[in-house]
Amino acid sequence: MEPDAFERLWTPHRMAYIKGEGKPAGSGSDEDCPFCRAPKLSDEDGLIVARGTLVYAVLNLYPYNSGHLLVCPYRHVPDYTDLTVTETAEFGDFTKRCMTTVRAASGAHGFNIGMNQGSVAGAGIAAHLHQHVVPRWGGDTNFMPVVARTKVLPQLLTDTRKLLADAWPP
Repeated sequence: MEPDAFERLWTPHRMAYIKGEGKPAGSGSDEDCPFCRAPKLSDEDGLIVARGTLVYAVLNLYPYNSGHLLVCPYRHVPDYTDLTVTETAEFGDFTKRCMTTVRAASGAHGFNIGMNQGSVAGAGIAAHLHQHVVPRWGGDTNFMPVVARTKVLPQLLTDTRKLLADAWPP
């Protein structure tokens, strides 16, 4: 490799994401689904912040920002329209609780909230519905993502999980 003027920030853990490791086998399969596997683990090992009756909140393994949460139904369904009325209500309630928690724990200024329905819409794991709750702060889009295509996260996921779990509203 020829030396150049660039410094390099290595993120080899992202290769699993790039290769698609840990994604469900098919659109209707819950085998090897990370969103079906996480609730079977301890909260710490699964990075689960809070569990409800029908849905749970979990940290994103590949966050856009610190505190990036996902709201997932326990049931393995691919589409928002597959949720029951009761699941939809708890899904919405958990989204509000995620926002309240992140604001209390880290003072987020705003949020990007959304879900990508289907792989053609950008869903990384289209087989299991999940909604992103991404905290935002003024000035959080700095030169690193633009120039280096790298996000700098100031805290380990395990530390973020504990901070948010401790702040989760009753």
